[in-house]
Amino acid sequence: MSPSSPIVTYGRMIRFSHSIFALPFAFSGAALAAAVAGITAAQVGWIILAMVAARSAAMGFNRLVDRHIDAANPRTAQRELPQGVVSPLAVWILVVLSALALIGAAWKLNPLCLALSPVALFVVGGYSFTKRFTWGSHLVLGLGLGLAPLGAWIAVAGQFNPAPVLLGLAVMSWVAGFDILYSCQDHEYDKGVGLHSIPVRFGLVGALRLARILHVMTIVFMLCVGTVAGLRWIYFAGVGAITLLLCWEHRLVRPDDLTKVNTAFMTANSIISVAYFAFTLTDLLLLGDQPLWAVSVP
Repeated sequence: MSPSSPIVTYGRMIRFSHSIFALPFAFSGAALAAAVAGITAAQVGWIILAMVAARSAAMGFNRLVDRHIDAANPRTAQRELPQGVVSPLAVWILVVLSALALIGAAWKLNPLCLALSPVALFVVGGYSFTKRFTWGSHLVLGLGLGLAPLGAWIAVAGQFNPAPVLLGLAVMSWVAGFDILYSCQDHEYDKGVGLHSIPVRFGLVGALRLARILHVMTIVFMLCVGTVAGLRWIYFAGVGAITLLLCWEHRLVRPDDLTKVNTAFMTANSIISVAYFAFTLTDLLLLGDQPLWAVSVP
């Protein structure tokens, strides 16, 4: 076994590649805050650590809580915990260390981040239980990822603002929408074992309709972000491109054909998150009223 194998195993277990969904939106929140408050290299580093730690803690805890469910579901039975590739104790250690890393990064950022870090851990950890009692679990997952841009803004500016709240709502509705699409794969299994989801509650046709509604809300919230933050045509062109990507995503998934769910889930949404950050950053760099970066090393 090579020295990198444990890192690869843990990264695969927590789906580290899925960080592409939340991290660019966190960077977008930080960039919007930097445009009005400046940002240091140290803040960027602590934000990255906080994001990676929060996601690692959340995914590790989710795998622990769901390990018996995953073992019984043919789609997830090959995951690392059901297969015994990693032990529950090892994952608990990962979760605790990740939670401590998040709190430590929040402490280095500012007092408000530190005070809110337990709230973030409660939300991202609590999601793992929601499918046991509510079909609204997708919204809780969306809330957890929606905290990323808001938290990054607070990390830079040290206070709340309407723009990152609206961006958090955009991320929340976006994540909830694509999680509904993804959960359609487990519709029959979840229904059979008594788990709750929007596909179970409303059927596949109703679930896809609700996902479309949530993604319309995503675009509306993104437009509101641009208006409140005083962004210009590059940003709004980006929102237009994201609208087309979401339309493509929904064309890939049909009630009678779920074979392209993974393409819709991973490919389309990865492009969306990176594109949003790219268009936001470009708008701020090229068209902003004041310099975006005030980078310094304490």
